[in-house]
Amino acid sequence: MATDVKVPTLGESITEATLGQWLKKPGEAVKADEPIASLETDKVSVEVPAPAAGVLSEQVVSEGETVQVGAIIARIEAGATAVTSATPAVEDRTSVGKAEAAAPPEPAAAPIETEGDPKALSPSVRRAVLEHGVDPTKIKGTGKDGRLTKDDVLAAARTTPKPAAPAAEAPMPPAVAPAVISEGRKEERVRMTRLRQTVASRLKEAQNSAAILTTFNDVDMTAVIEARNKYKDLFEKKHGVRLGFMGFFVKAACMALRDIPAVNASIEGDEIVYHDYVDVSVAVSAPNGLVVPVIRDAQTLSVAEIEKTIGDFGARAKAGTLKLDEMKGGTFTISNGGVFGSLMSTPIINPPQSGVLGLHRIEERPVVRDGQIVARPMMYLALSYDHRLIDGREAVTFLVALKNAIEDPTRLLIDL
Repeated sequence: MATDVKVPTLGESITEATLGQWLKKPGEAVKADEPIASLETDKVSVEVPAPAAGVLSEQVVSEGETVQVGAIIARIEAGATAVTSATPAVEDRTSVGKAEAAAPPEPAAAPIETEGDPKALSPSVRRAVLEHGVDPTKIKGTGKDGRLTKDDVLAAARTTPKPAAPAAEAPMPPAVAPAVISEGRKEERVRMTRLRQTVASRLKEAQNSAAILTTFNDVDMTAVIEARNKYKDLFEKKHGVRLGFMGFFVKAACMALRDIPAVNASIEGDEIVYHDYVDVSVAVSAPNGLVVPVIRDAQTLSVAEIEKTIGDFGARAKAGTLKLDEMKGGTFTISNGGVFGSLMSTPIINPPQSGVLGLHRIEERPVVRDGQIVARPMMYLALSYDHRLIDGREAVTFLVALKNAIEDPTRLLIDL
């Protein structure tokens, strides 16, 4: 008896997704609740589990197709056993032509893909393989179930010389359409992922609807760096997580948001909604781009709890296991472009939020202290905000409060 595999409920307001990758092929055995496909929504990737044990008998849709919630994407023959090339599947048909009956039967099951088979790679990973000309069969995957990630390919590309054969001879992903302009000059067209489409739409929506303004300040990181160097080993030993800078900035932001509640508010129609809690959205890297999970009630958490939460988000973002509920909401966003080397930026707010804090790289610069020019580790801070709700005075006051707390971390302990 065949069991239909349907697109599961993906969360509030999400009605469709893109079938990103098949994890099982027709003829392969599957266990109940075993992932057989991955779906790309506008926020995260979601795995589709098998509703019953058996054999995947049919894939109804192809990779890259858009599917609606509740749509049938595959069928599983419950209770069946996987067929191999040595045991052809028996077709249940009442009439077979003589010529067809005389033809040798073909195996119903295709060869199982190996870990490094390019056909088993997601489009973004496959594209990276082609761009860098690496052999995916020689790369150890760090993703779920040993699958390759884009970071794995990039790491291998840095240490492996490119093969003599041109990368264009490798299998091309279905979303890529190469075009040769002239000898040595090529182009390719790549379909935007659903996540990238949503990011583009929301960022443009923010620019169209909000009066975005950015205010800058800089902060001397000397005190935080000294505290981190002094306690990082004890911190990791006690809490099982590394002490980073984000814990300090989230705590300092919570204190500043309490003093300047407009930066933590939002506009709904002709009303201003003030929040007595701080749900901080933090931008973390994922294989398909940045995602923004939310630290709930950050104002109640310790630095250790914040660091643990961010570390967990980062690990699960790379593995593609973040949940949709973890991406919803948020009253304020912190984005750390400094980890990529950014010196300064003007971040765009994440509607309906009214403020986003941009952190940047730390570098020694000459500053004046007590009449002397000295070198100090400095960081530029950028606060982009909706000027419809937040005045310049409030934005500057927020940044100054944040700067004071970072330059004198004792303020975080005594709530000053």
